[in-house]
Amino acid sequence: MMDRSPSRPLILGLESSCDDTAAALVDGERNILAQRVTGQNDEHAPYGGVVPEIAARAHSERLTPLVEAVLEEAGIALADVDAVAATAGPGLIGGVMVGLVTGKALAFASGRPLIAVNHLEGHALSPRLADETLAFPYLLLLVSGGHTQLLFVEGVGKYRRLATTIDDAAGEAFDKSAKIMGLGYPGGPALEALAKTGDPRAVPLPRPLTGSDEPHFSFAGLKSAVLRAWQQDDPPAAADLAASFQAAATDCLVDRSRRALVRVPEATAFVVAGGVAANGAIRAALKALAAEFGLPLVAPPMALCTDNAAMIAWAGVERFRLGLTDPLDAPARPRWPLDPDAETVRGAGAKA
Repeated sequence: MMDRSPSRPLILGLESSCDDTAAALVDGERNILAQRVTGQNDEHAPYGGVVPEIAARAHSERLTPLVEAVLEEAGIALADVDAVAATAGPGLIGGVMVGLVTGKALAFASGRPLIAVNHLEGHALSPRLADETLAFPYLLLLVSGGHTQLLFVEGVGKYRRLATTIDDAAGEAFDKSAKIMGLGYPGGPALEALAKTGDPRAVPLPRPLTGSDEPHFSFAGLKSAVLRAWQQDDPPAAADLAASFQAAATDCLVDRSRRALVRVPEATAFVVAGGVAANGAIRAALKALAAEFGLPLVAPPMALCTDNAAMIAWAGVERFRLGLTDPLDAPARPRWPLDPDAETVRGAGAKA
């Protein structure tokens, strides 16, 4: 059995909150010893989106072999890990349960503690895995298929939500707009690729809430505008509509982020994380915004933007160092806000 310092723990991470099944080993020195991610694009493509039951079944079939693979690749025995970190929410509850129950079983079998990780905290802390110089506090734009939030990150477990979406998340709007245009699944990357060949000024589209005093995001109206434009008798070229949508979504993210940056002058950096952070046009616009405030834009590598287990393992590292472990009866949660004290947001589709 390996003798490891508590300040440099070795954590096994598991992720299964949506349609990516993943396992990874990460240590306290920011080394990713091994990681595996298996997607489910082929399974969900015929439906144009993730089917929860199909996703959960795939997780149950794939997660254990992935764990075995990362342990073998790293030359590590399960008994050598210091803790098992598993996503406990938020997400599709069937998939979350598969990963969390697997994590509990591995923790019990090895006699190691369980760390029930909030998937959003995994994203929030992932830039610190890639950049050892990133210090608290920082402003985080968490932008993914399920969430679009601005959070002031003061430390591990210390999050103040400044804004969230009152309806659709940005990534959801990307995927649904791509589906409207028949671009296939997953839609976000396909739309981004097509947008590179289009004119972002060709189709006039709304920028919901930009310029308003309200701090939050809204993307449902933008998505509906894409649908109306596509259903016209003489619709625009697909590339032009894709470019115009991407430009409008980017403008919304920049406008809302600018408003939040004014509110947190003590921020050491502007950080973007989540699947949509992989979009090159959005990254470039956010980098320019950060420069306006004299801040660096910090974003994890592309491989750490989308759902992955390395970020869950790293969140486990950060929590383990603080003695933050969980009992084996820790619940799986379909919703789990990082800031439970945040004010209630108007809108039936508001995301915590």
